[in-house]
Amino acid sequence: MPYVPVAELKDYVGKELGRSEWLTIDQERINLFAEATGDFQFIHVDPVKAAQTPFGSTIAHGFLSLSLIPKLMEDILVLPENLKMVVNYGLDSVRFIQPVKVDSKVRLKVELTEVLEKKPGQWLLKATATLEIEGQEKPAYIAEPLSLCFV
Repeated sequence: MPYVPVAELKDYVGKELGRSEWLTIDQERINLFAEATGDFQFIHVDPVKAAQTPFGSTIAHGFLSLSLIPKLMEDILVLPENLKMVVNYGLDSVRFIQPVKVDSKVRLKVELTEVLEKKPGQWLLKATATLEIEGQEKPAYIAEPLSLCFV
């Protein structure tokens, strides 16, 4: 992650910060997420039944795709120098556009949209995160994650 002086954070607002590396969403990852969450809906974990749906295969849970934001964003999001820690502060919005089919490759595009000093030493960064699917025109989702930085 790039670190910049706090005074320069606002210089990045409105700018695309970059894209992550591609990540393959395989059936093992989907199954592990199902185990972790207890969400065993057939569309995610039963390739035979899922093949009979309009998707033609299993698909990743929407929240699996969403949970990738911190990992995929870690090398992209600009952060203040002298950072002590950064925590997930939530999401302002999420729109799932299309599902991520098993064995698809995804990557995250990140744009910084807002920087706000919550209190001395605490900076709230709002981004627009778009999960792109290789070979697809439409993204899987567009989300607005919030990161609270402590300096």
